[in-house]
Amino acid sequence: MKMSDFAQLAQLVFQGNAASVKEKTQSMLDHGADPFAIISDGLLAGMDIVSPKFKAGEMYVPEVMMCARALGEGMKLVKPLIAGKETAVSKTIVIGTVAGDLHDIGKNLVVMILESGGFNVVDLGVDVSPAKFVEAIQEHNAQVVGLSALLTTTMLNMKGTIDLIAEAGLRDRVKVMIGGAPVSQNFADEIGADGYCADAMAAKDMAKGFLN
Repeated sequence: MKMSDFAQLAQLVFQGNAASVKEKTQSMLDHGADPFAIISDGLLAGMDIVSPKFKAGEMYVPEVMMCARALGEGMKLVKPLIAGKETAVSKTIVIGTVAGDLHDIGKNLVVMILESGGFNVVDLGVDVSPAKFVEAIQEHNAQVVGLSALLTTTMLNMKGTIDLIAEAGLRDRVKVMIGGAPVSQNFADEIGADGYCADAMAAKDMAKGFLN
């Protein structure tokens, strides 16, 4: 398999061309390309082009979401072929907007970017109670939990969630990262979170750091 095929696939992801990503991924599989190589050297390599451009303000949220969707089309074809094999895909992250908060645009972008990083993401949605986070950690054997809040009034529910995770005896097992407009690194330190993410790319980088 020529390296140029992987480079082409990465470019198609970067361009956000979902139909072409699907077509190229299928063609590479038909020609015997290694599914793991397609993920790392093609699909994820495409998002690696996106990340610095997003951080530098050269790309915006809608464009990043198009790239993540394009990557998702390729992942749908490849994932069944690597089921049960050890990869980043087997690392699970539970994420949700905390109790009382119905905001989900930022959280949804984080979900897409984490999935584009090869993680298995369990999205609990909005207005998620501390008990539901605990249940999901246990059910999915999650290694990382992401808590989102967009309101100053719901920020404190992040602390309630972390406290309940600790009460359930799970705190040593999971890393907790938090994000959202009113949240800061200082607040993360105050409530005992493991990290604060300023944006979706920071969340992906932090998850990689936790899980590698």
